[in-house]
Amino acid sequence: MEKRVTYCTDLEKSVIISNFERRGWIQVGPEDEWNFYWSFTQNCRNIFSIENGYRMNDNQIINHFPNHYEISRKDLLVKNIKRYRKELEKEGNPLAEKMEVVLPSGQVATRYVHLDIIPVTYVLPADYNMFVEEYRKSPQSTWIMKPCGKSQGTGIFLINKLSKLKKWSREAKIPFHPQLSSKESYVISRYIDNPLLIGGKKFDLRLYLLVTSFRPLKAYLFKHGFCRFCTVKYDTSVTELDNMYVHLTNVSVQRHGVEYNSLHGGKMSVQNFRLYLEGTRGRSVTEKLFADMHWLIVHSLKAVAPVMANDRHCFECYGYDIIIDNTLKPWLVEVNASPSLQSTTHNDRILKYKLIDNIISVVVPPDGIPDARWNKIPSAEALGDFEVLIDEELMEKEENGCRPNKNSRYR
Repeated sequence: MEKRVTYCTDLEKSVIISNFERRGWIQVGPEDEWNFYWSFTQNCRNIFSIENGYRMNDNQIINHFPNHYEISRKDLLVKNIKRYRKELEKEGNPLAEKMEVVLPSGQVATRYVHLDIIPVTYVLPADYNMFVEEYRKSPQSTWIMKPCGKSQGTGIFLINKLSKLKKWSREAKIPFHPQLSSKESYVISRYIDNPLLIGGKKFDLRLYLLVTSFRPLKAYLFKHGFCRFCTVKYDTSVTELDNMYVHLTNVSVQRHGVEYNSLHGGKMSVQNFRLYLEGTRGRSVTEKLFADMHWLIVHSLKAVAPVMANDRHCFECYGYDIIIDNTLKPWLVEVNASPSLQSTTHNDRILKYKLIDNIISVVVPPDGIPDARWNKIPSAEALGDFEVLIDEELMEKEENGCRPNKNSRYR
């Protein structure tokens, strides 16, 4: 008799449910016997909590790692990347090479040559003094403040004067914003004030990444990401510092703008972006940018891999937000553990349906029944529109068999 596959979801989204139903899977509740759980991050944490004592069996898989926040919380991501760089430096690894750069103010600062993948960032209030020291090297520079645990652009603001930060700090002793508590920690990052513009507008890239294991690291990049555009032309003038339609690409912010176009949702596919770049900057420059973005993603994963609870029942789809500056250098802005599955346009719905379909094909063994004991090496057919970004297990096998290996540049 054929085994029924049961699924459970906290997210009543048609792109998820229709994918499960198309496979003939049966929906059950979280209290029932489920094989595949598409859960909210909080519910996933509850399942793994020691108090709960829930033990998953071999035929159960879930869509988050227990401590996914090590990469998705802005402060922890920064902390893990900084620790990773320090460790490589200690080992004398050439990846951690540094150089001195001259800032616009004429001051000299030290930067990583290869691992300069996030803007200079501090966690407040803990790193306040370090931030002030850095700020004084190039006064009048713009910094962006973000609450560590919030998403969708909530509570973000820009500052270009220390006095503005001091004023905020005084006012924050009382909840100055209904959605924010005064105890919250923030990250403050040097604002990328020279973004690459298309049609005069700022944008960022949303790329989808599937991780099926952190040790060994196995990560797959989805081919259909997109650019998210601001609705208002970019303007660095101080008068526009508080205009989030100029600075924040989040759709949750931009869709309230007067200029928002609901047909294309302010989005452009990665394929079209690539063609645009090849046409305006040339193919080799475009190839380098995409290789640099892959490098950035791989090293952000390597930075968190040692601290991730690598449970074999888990996989995770991350939404990577990357900003490209006008020198075509990519910067990692943040990583989302629950990228939105809300479809704002027809193309969006197609993309997200395909994303979920391909994820299921990659994480479920060939017989179609979830199994945590499976070695997680999907066939080329099962990958669909995912490409292998890094697979340390395959790399090791290839090294032992001495076959050439296209992933070796990530070592």
